Amino acid sequence: MARSIGILGSTGSIGTQTLSVIRELNSLPESSSNPHYSVKLLACGNNRELISEQIAEFAPEAVCVAGEETARWLQEKYRVLEVFHGSSGLTRCASERMDLLVTAISGMRGLLPTLAAIDAGTDIALANKETLVAAGELVMKRAKDKKVKIIPVDSEHSAIFQCLKGAMRGGKRSVRRLILTASGGPFRTFSEEELNNVTADQALNHPTWKMGGKITIDCATMMNKGLEVIEAMHLFGMGPDRIDVAVHPQSIVHSMVEFTDGSVMAQLGVPDMKTPIELALTYPYRGNTARPGLDITQLGSLTFEKPRTEVFRCLKLAYDAAHAGGTMPAALNGANEEAVALFLKGKISFAGISELVEGAMTAHASAQLSCGEFDRAPGLDAVLAADRGARDYVRRSMNCP
Repeated sequence: MARSIGILGSTGSIGTQTLSVIRELNSLPESSSNPHYSVKLLACGNNRELISEQIAEFAPEAVCVAGEETARWLQEKYRVLEVFHGSSGLTRCASERMDLLVTAISGMRGLLPTLAAIDAGTDIALANKETLVAAGELVMKRAKDKKVKIIPVDSEHSAIFQCLKGAMRGGKRSVRRLILTASGGPFRTFSEEELNNVTADQALNHPTWKMGGKITIDCATMMNKGLEVIEAMHLFGMGPDRIDVAVHPQSIVHSMVEFTDGSVMAQLGVPDMKTPIELALTYPYRGNTARPGLDITQLGSLTFEKPRTEVFRCLKLAYDAAHAGGTMPAALNGANEEAVALFLKGKISFAGISELVEGAMTAHASAQLSCGEFDRAPGLDAVLAADRGARDYVRRSMNCP
């Protein structure tokens, strides 16, 4: 029997690479350790040309797009296809039972469909870190109650996942700390003064990875690594004091685990997102694709540095939110999404991102937001209110509608 797969964000970077991996896996002989994969759901924005190509090749049962006009166009073109649109359509599609849902859309849009999929008993291949940043305790508890696996797709969390699975018995008791690696982004060596003058085009030019706009800016500010720290807290049950960040420009060591006896286990590989995607699809087995491996004799030097949190303040703000807990990570995330959008539109400076996020967090802690008072043990409504309140703060600060 083929494994049924859904992909949220099928036309984005992770989504298209997931479909490429499925194509590769389905070209291999089928076996118990290498089942074939059928695509049940594709969800994307409004890229008509690309979604049409994906429908033609993978024949999904349902498609969800962002806009109603694109949905009508698809319904007329593919009359036997079930077509949905918008946030409500995304949640409705995700609530259909399938074997695995790859959550590859960015931002808070991923939270409600992920919860819907968990409620349906669908395992999650998680590439949407904001889901756990904003509502990690809720999501992990619901997954545990529903006996749903959450398998990380981010290369750093996939590396830790693999290290922990490969370690001796002892579980979390044998782990001293987690070490997330970061490329440092395009401005790794910049001074605080130099950062004040960088442009969006410069920030979008990542030296290692090709990703969407929002996550690329997050890498440049190092907020992405901060969000990954919060995500790792929930995925692996570790407090922020047991999660460190090491800047590793070569992006070969994807992350490490230090154990109580002082041993450190690392996962290495070429900087290619297809490897962690494939692992999430094939777990608990490993795929047998012909992807090139790592030639360690050609690596040269591997270097590691401490992050400069006094310059890249978004990373420190993420740690502050992690220590505060409750609804603070949701406020951090909501404010960051709005601030990044303003930076990409040329309305604020690069340094303005961290300034607005810090302001929103301060307002949230002192209950100055129009909604979303700080809650130490929040339910879903409090998480969503904190997200809205932080976004409102950023828009009001910049006189945006």
